[in-house]
Amino acid sequence: MPGILLDEDRMRQSHFVTLLARPRSSRRDARLRYGRTFLIGALSGLAYMLASPSALPQAPQGAEGVSGQQAFNNACRTCHIMREGDNRLGPNLHKIVGRKAGSLPDYGFSSAMKEAGFVWDEEKLDRFIANPDEVVPGNSMKPYGGLSSSEDRKKIIAFLAQSR
Repeated sequence: MPGILLDEDRMRQSHFVTLLARPRSSRRDARLRYGRTFLIGALSGLAYMLASPSALPQAPQGAEGVSGQQAFNNACRTCHIMREGDNRLGPNLHKIVGRKAGSLPDYGFSSAMKEAGFVWDEEKLDRFIANPDEVVPGNSMKPYGGLSSSEDRKKIIAFLAQSR
């Protein structure tokens, strides 16, 4: 009959209402929170990685190995940076090619570097990066002892020369 619920229908309806009103178990809640937290963390990490410059397309390097900037970062960036006016442990190397050695304002060069009396060019940079003490005895580039790889030195010098 319409409008009259049978006992079985009442039981189903009652069971449905009970399911909606009953609080979830704390174990299930904990699993759901963990799952949501893990998902949010994983998606945030993915978004961070995709936004980083290393995730962007890079220029093909082929058999050449590392780029000039990578070689600079590996050998020089601990102490030097390319940004003009930003001196670190070492002076900034912005427009180093063509600059008189030891002449950058607002940096405390060693007396040996101030008195070096030459202008940086590719040949002088190559010799200095290979063995700083040979080119400017008494410089303050310790503990850096030089870079033996001529290929890496060429890449670094080409990278430095770009900032002219």
